[in-house]
Amino acid sequence: MILIWLLIAPAAGAILAWLLGRWDPRWSRWVSLLALAAQLAIVIYIGVHAGQLGLSPQGPWLEELNVPWIPQTGISFHLAMDGLSLLMVGLTAFLGLVSVVASWNEIQDRVGFFHFNLLWVLFGITGVFIALDLFLFYYFWEMMLVPSYFLFYWGYERRFYAAVKFFIFTQVSGLLMLLAILGLVFVHGQSTGTFTFDYSQLLGTPVAAPLASWLMLGFFIAFTVKLPVVPFHSWQPDAYTQSPTAATVILAGVMSKTGGYGLLRFVVPLFPGAAFGFATFALALAVVGILYGALLAYGQKDLKRLVAYSSIGHMGFVLLGVFAWNELALQGVVMTMVAHGITTGALFILVGQLQERTGTRDMTRLGGLWATVPRMSGVTL
Repeated sequence: MILIWLLIAPAAGAILAWLLGRWDPRWSRWVSLLALAAQLAIVIYIGVHAGQLGLSPQGPWLEELNVPWIPQTGISFHLAMDGLSLLMVGLTAFLGLVSVVASWNEIQDRVGFFHFNLLWVLFGITGVFIALDLFLFYYFWEMMLVPSYFLFYWGYERRFYAAVKFFIFTQVSGLLMLLAILGLVFVHGQSTGTFTFDYSQLLGTPVAAPLASWLMLGFFIAFTVKLPVVPFHSWQPDAYTQSPTAATVILAGVMSKTGGYGLLRFVVPLFPGAAFGFATFALALAVVGILYGALLAYGQKDLKRLVAYSSIGHMGFVLLGVFAWNELALQGVVMTMVAHGITTGALFILVGQLQERTGTRDMTRLGGLWATVPRMSGVTL
């Protein structure tokens, strides 16, 4: 039952952090730190002892838990992990731990509730990476949304505008994915007589070409909004800029990876024909995103917004690799997601620390820092 503990650790930590935070805010911080340290330790244990986990839909998988949840509709509580899930959950636990440390002095108001929302987001993200029932996957996918929205409370000037924009984009795209999931389940039920949301059974479902393209687009839009990909990107610069440092680290370092993970796990394996036919258009979107993100990054004076726009370009390379349609490119996608999660998270932490010390993110006012903060300048380099 080791995979269920990957969910229990942040969930229990979230509740304890909120309750204990009413007596002393320091308890919230320490409980959150210990919960995420425990989650990271479990990931390391799995990595060491589970053997060679595969990176393909065929596995090998660490099959851990598959019990009926709503048997009348073919929904089960199915958790499993392969090599891709292992890397993504490890990244989630590591960046969660780092984000708690980064917010140690920044968050002083309603500390318990802040850590509750932070850990609940990480709980949802972890579930996304290990759920193999499509309804359970969607359940975790939507579970990330509400605590993410509340984290904007500790943000900056236009935080409520950014929060609403983020909520609308992700909610609408998530509903499109739900319709696509239901469409795939009904098509599978009509062809086999069995209605199921199980990923392994839905693989290889024969879907007529026009319908397959529409169903694939439902998944594709939901995942590319999360990456984000141009033209579904406009929520991202505002969200990254206006959220508190810890939330920005999670949004950029981990939550955006749920989009890349979805493309790798669901779009290509479930709809290979439709995805291959869509590849040219997807590659064009990727190139536009790479160039557009870089161009707008050059024009920024706000340091945090610069990192946000550069992130759009980086995620364009993820989309490019997925639809380049070869094994080496897919390996590059996984490498890029891990590297981007760590480096972008680190950049946002450095920007947050600079703002905490100087009171500004305006690059025109941040010249000559090497003489005053040499260690931080070295770390930034």
